[in-house]
Amino acid sequence: MRTHLLRAVRPNGRRSMSTVPLMINNKDVITTTTAPTISPLTNKPVWSFSSASDAHVEEAVQSCQAAFPAWSKTKVCHRRDLLLSCADIVARRKTELGGYMHHEIGADEGYQDFILGLTIDGFRDTAGRIAGAVTGTVPESNLPGMRAMVLKRPYGVNVGIAPWNAPYHLGLRSVLFAIAAGNTAILKGSEFTPRCYYAIADIFREAGLPDGVLNLILHAPQDGPRVMDKLVTHEHVKKINFTGSTRVGSIIAKKAGEHLKPVLMELGGKASAIVLEDADLEKAALQCALGAFLNAGQICMSTERVLVHESIAADFEKVLAATIRNVFGTPETTPVLISASSAHRNRDLVGDAVTKGARSMDILGAPASQVETRMQPIVLQGVREDMDLYQTESFGPSTSLFTFKTDAEAISLANNTAYGLSAAVFTKDLNRAFKVAEELESGAVHINSMTVHDEYTLPHGGVKKSGFGRFNGYQGMDEFLYYKTVTWQE
Repeated sequence: MRTHLLRAVRPNGRRSMSTVPLMINNKDVITTTTAPTISPLTNKPVWSFSSASDAHVEEAVQSCQAAFPAWSKTKVCHRRDLLLSCADIVARRKTELGGYMHHEIGADEGYQDFILGLTIDGFRDTAGRIAGAVTGTVPESNLPGMRAMVLKRPYGVNVGIAPWNAPYHLGLRSVLFAIAAGNTAILKGSEFTPRCYYAIADIFREAGLPDGVLNLILHAPQDGPRVMDKLVTHEHVKKINFTGSTRVGSIIAKKAGEHLKPVLMELGGKASAIVLEDADLEKAALQCALGAFLNAGQICMSTERVLVHESIAADFEKVLAATIRNVFGTPETTPVLISASSAHRNRDLVGDAVTKGARSMDILGAPASQVETRMQPIVLQGVREDMDLYQTESFGPSTSLFTFKTDAEAISLANNTAYGLSAAVFTKDLNRAFKVAEELESGAVHINSMTVHDEYTLPHGGVKKSGFGRFNGYQGMDEFLYYKTVTWQE
């Protein structure tokens, strides 16, 4: 290791640090170039983070490459036990980890518990799947005297690129399956949540993950294209997974394609919730409100369209408005966006729609908070295709309310988007719900629950411009293993 790149070596991960380090070979790296982390709660810096140079990226890749031969040969039981230890560490450090989320993305206690609960479950669920996931088969050959077996083997160095909005869950997911399957991994963290991403690497380190199996890279916003290009094109990097916007995903997929590297993409969404006329209105309203405004709507599965049968529309609107007031109606529960620019973008999308004739339901009155990054939930009616909000993923606390007459009309409206990540159907008629679900162009459909649904037992991913490939479950493990056929003649 080139020690001239290092200025700190293996400190206590829980100490107070004004600058968040990179982590290479299980050692902390404080760089000469840093960037500030701005808290959306105050719009002021809370700490700074290290920004990787090309030399740091090269060192991280080489470290992973050197660690791969030994890690790929570790016994399943060893990897299993290490992941179970990680789960216990997260549970023990839950208050600390939740505090980082609060400062970096404005997460309230409920969202902290939700994400950290998923993280603990992810470690435990994946630990229990490793043995089954890496097991090969012994198929019958058609040739006389020929025998065959099919092995499942890790690729090598993987790169996981994850967003800020659910840092422990999505950040962990980007490297968890790769490491569990015997790969080594580089975690490229978000500039909005560097301390959360550092904590992920530190949890693995505390559990005893060997040097070089997981390295953490952070970078200043302006260095993103350079670092991304270096990681994706490096000869030792064998596979890339990305969770984030469709625009950036397309850039990464194109670059990876030029080098014939496989990618796993979980991208944007424009999820619809369909409320049929026999639905439980209170349940549907609560699930639609949570789906739309949880984490300020900054979730790829957020409910961006609510489609309601015209016969119950008036009643549903009243219940939805009351639900929003109850759940999000105080200054403390007003959604917090990640940055002032994100808040401006969302207000501009809503403003464009209103200027062109859309109407905002009067739910909460004048905003009580003067904090620029806080934005009250908005429900728009009369949104049309000529409005930017109709097709654009808002990634904010707004949703559009539509009415329909027939199931076919609802399905057509829900499918009228470039995305296909998640959807929901509310009805007491399960047979009808299954028929609607079958016609929806979506990676997941949730019946009588919100569009925001991601758990480690279920494969997760999208269709159309929401990406391809799957995280979670055995399908998620398979993404990080290739099949090797071996034959022998008797």
